[in-house]
Amino acid sequence: MMIDPQKRRIAVSFDMRSPEWAAPTPELYRAAIEMAAFVDKMGVDQIGLMQHHGSEDGYLPQPFVLAGGMAAVTERVRFVLGAVILPLHDPVELAEQIAIVDNMSNGRLNVILAAGYVPQEFAMFKKSLKDRAKLMDQGLEIIVRALQGERFEMDDRPIFVRPLAVQDPKDIVMVGGGVPATAKRAARFGVGLGPMKPELVDIYLEECERLGNPPRTYFRPVPGMPLAVHLCEDRDAGWEAIAPHAVHVITEYAKWAAAEGDASNSPFKGLDDPAVLRHAGLFAAWTPEQLLEKAATIPEGGVLGFQPLLGGLAPEEGWKSLRLLEKTMPKLREVLASKGE
Repeated sequence: MMIDPQKRRIAVSFDMRSPEWAAPTPELYRAAIEMAAFVDKMGVDQIGLMQHHGSEDGYLPQPFVLAGGMAAVTERVRFVLGAVILPLHDPVELAEQIAIVDNMSNGRLNVILAAGYVPQEFAMFKKSLKDRAKLMDQGLEIIVRALQGERFEMDDRPIFVRPLAVQDPKDIVMVGGGVPATAKRAARFGVGLGPMKPELVDIYLEECERLGNPPRTYFRPVPGMPLAVHLCEDRDAGWEAIAPHAVHVITEYAKWAAAEGDASNSPFKGLDDPAVLRHAGLFAAWTPEQLLEKAATIPEGGVLGFQPLLGGLAPEEGWKSLRLLEKTMPKLREVLASKGE
């Protein structure tokens, strides 16, 4: 089932980072499974699982494994995996993983495939950053054709994948990225789009129309929305609880961005100061009342995002946020419905 791009959604995401001074990894994974079951019953729309490799803090490298575990304890919430770094992986194996998780969840999966940008990841998998575009095109063709049931050969390689996914693979697969080529690639392959910039959606829709391919699942990012909201009874106390974890997350992203290019133009510059980061609004500590106030301003397609284990946040602190969300959910749904949900 395709996601309605106009729907205002509530998402809970997990990156599974565990810096040495934060909550231990086994504790975080146990909590993540329990939290998935909790938010499923609560009525959250989607669970986001991310991917990076070789991160010292244990950033989630295998989202399909965690999604399978979560699928086993949930019934209705959708899983959005992304971005999965396609050029690093064998596309046949990715097709098999997509099929299995889609079956385990009975058709509740979307996977955003992206080209990647971190040099150390490409080095670890013996891939070249220069080959990203070629590997994306080859990988997308293999994944879509294999999951459509074809038995075929490519580059003298026989390809055949079973079982097949529950959903049409073109409704599962999305292309992620932040440049126009991202939108054009998604349209060309007839799959969905998970862009970093809202204007790429317009390029995608125009290309789909030009090529005669129906648009599939797509998200339109909403500028100004926090990456993650932490619900709390007191804003200052809530920020103090998440601040070191939010700073850690931003600092680590800044390191990857610096390895890719010019650090002087980094969007993360200066955000290692908790006060500056709080003012920037990338992470927010809100009371339930503030959440309802902000929800009333969300445009169509907007997402309210929560990360209850942000950067290794202690599960007990994450549970406080989720329990406040549970109490607020009836009113929150009313607010979103009044905006045409």
